[in-house]
Amino acid sequence: MIVIRLKASKKPTNAKKILLPPLFMSTGFLMFIEQSTWIPYWEVIVAFLIGTFFSLFLIKTSRFELQGDDVYLKRSKAFAFILIGLLVLRTIMKLVLEQSVSLPQTASFFFILAFGMILPWRLTMYIMYRKLAKERGAESNA
Repeated sequence: MIVIRLKASKKPTNAKKILLPPLFMSTGFLMFIEQSTWIPYWEVIVAFLIGTFFSLFLIKTSRFELQGDDVYLKRSKAFAFILIGLLVLRTIMKLVLEQSVSLPQTASFFFILAFGMILPWRLTMYIMYRKLAKERGAESNA
């Protein structure tokens, strides 16, 4: 993720590049066809809320900037450290959780947590992108 993010900051972005990852990831919900992956609703809510909380750190380090007529994702030095920190925290949570929950249920919990992290982050990025794109349009019309 760190390498992909660093490469992405060298190329202009667009709405598709921002919104497609959560859409593609949503196909993972097909895992819930298998009954062994089912977890109680309260765990679904907790996993999603934890992911949403983690997304705040990603949102905080995601900024866009105009370069000419293009919108670029601005590099943040803290982003790599935050991603590594989130990975360590999720790994510790996994080690604790897998002691009392089956492997398929653990996978479900962490898939929902990851989706809860990427969805608000990408939606917020899209809102920031649209705002900057609208400013760009206003500047070119002036």
